[in-house]
Amino acid sequence: MNEYLKEDESLKERVREFWNAKSCGEVYAEGESQADKLKNQAKQRYIIEPGIADFAGFAAGRDKDILEIGVGMGADHLEWAKAGPKSLTGIDLTERAIQFTKNRLAYYGLSSDLRVADAEKLPFADDSFDIVYAYGVLHHSPDTTKAIREVYRVLRPGGAAKIMIYHSHAVVAYLLWLRYGLFAGRPFRSLADVYAHHLESPGTKGYTESEARAIMLPFPSIDIRIGLGPGDLLEGSVGQRHRGALLSLAKAVWPRWFIRRAMKNHGGALLITALKGGAGS
Repeated sequence: MNEYLKEDESLKERVREFWNAKSCGEVYAEGESQADKLKNQAKQRYIIEPGIADFAGFAAGRDKDILEIGVGMGADHLEWAKAGPKSLTGIDLTERAIQFTKNRLAYYGLSSDLRVADAEKLPFADDSFDIVYAYGVLHHSPDTTKAIREVYRVLRPGGAAKIMIYHSHAVVAYLLWLRYGLFAGRPFRSLADVYAHHLESPGTKGYTESEARAIMLPFPSIDIRIGLGPGDLLEGSVGQRHRGALLSLAKAVWPRWFIRRAMKNHGGALLITALKGGAGS
């Protein structure tokens, strides 16, 4: 194994360890029973990210073969299951997330083909799915471009990829740079370096719109929208790594009305809908 592959696998293992310690959104899982915890996590997810349902278009999953990459605690996966798909499949890098998702679906009498798997090496045949969905996931993979190629491979001609990856020129990126760059005496630190070390799991990446288009190049049709996220608006827990009195003060005085009006092109989410050619296109 060459040095690049060793580094890639080492980073992937650190990403796995990060999310296996606490799944994305688990900070919102409050309640006496596990059912209550899962319900409250989903409720809070859609409060702080109200645009998810519109972007995902869950209802379009009816009678479709659907794959979700990175199921997390399974809130979105449940919505796909409720849509009545022909088949539903979900993967995650961690067993923790798979178990959360299995439990959530079981409470509703629903099921999915859920398995631990790597987004860069999807264990599915070519042209297997009508929809592939990955919300806030692929920017954590060491080789995001390879993961995108896998999405393209397993999609059928005419199929749709619905992918959210982080935007590098975002309010949340500027805030992190102030904290870990300027205020830390490192004013020349790049946004990419700040994201990789201080946003979420190790190596997390952000992209400009043009960079996102470049990694989506296998797709002939690519639509990208920019969305403000909870990190930009300092809502919710603002990620799983950041706490303290300074953050609490900032959240109390943060001008969300101004951010929504003047900084909407500097949101932390790149919302990508990409169609695979063929099937009469």
